[in-house]
Amino acid sequence: MTDPLISPPAAERHRSADLPPLPVTVDTVIFTVLGEELRVLLVRRAESRFLGLWSLPGGFVRPEEALEAAALRELRDATGVTDVYLEQLYTFGDPDRDTRGRVISVAYVALLAADRCPLVPHELEAEAQWFSVYELPALAFDHPRMIQSGLERVRTKLEYTTIGLQLLPATFTLGELQRLYEIILDRRLDKRNFRRKLKLLELVEETGQKRSDGRGRPAALYRFRRIDFVQLRERGIHVPF
Repeated sequence: MTDPLISPPAAERHRSADLPPLPVTVDTVIFTVLGEELRVLLVRRAESRFLGLWSLPGGFVRPEEALEAAALRELRDATGVTDVYLEQLYTFGDPDRDTRGRVISVAYVALLAADRCPLVPHELEAEAQWFSVYELPALAFDHPRMIQSGLERVRTKLEYTTIGLQLLPATFTLGELQRLYEIILDRRLDKRNFRRKLKLLELVEETGQKRSDGRGRPAALYRFRRIDFVQLRERGIHVPF
């Protein structure tokens, strides 16, 4: 039996050239919090296909590229962003999702502080802009589904990981952290329960410093902890906010 981890003989690799080509694209659902609102990054298309409509940053995967490398390249070309953590979201492969024919898209999702994104569209996009996830313009392809899937992923991961660190400074108050959670989850959270669950999940730790906004007692500053999430799940800790 052939070990699947070993490359096939040259003769078999030659036969693979007979396989039908199937185009693959990558698309990135990237969120930020701006003006007390959760927003998603979109680019307006300047191509004849879907001219004037908005879409997620993305494009075709080159033959020599890994999927994540292609996603990072397309995001950089469309927006100027060069340093962002991407997580693979889902593969969208409905036969009629693209008017050009059968095209499979691998979607990625990320959070990014708005001030880290210079928004510099390349030649295939006329402009780039942050839009409220609740007031989206007309979108090309099946990108509304991608955005919804990305939103569900981020909300789920917010409950047991430090994914929120992408949107906060190195140190923050618990009030600032709670407000970030409320914006992303789109609901108010009870202050006492929020802090109790933070303590249970051990997501943050005190820095020993305080900050005053001039309106009362100085507030303690916190930072996200380095966490072994596998160990956290093994302990059965998963408490939705």
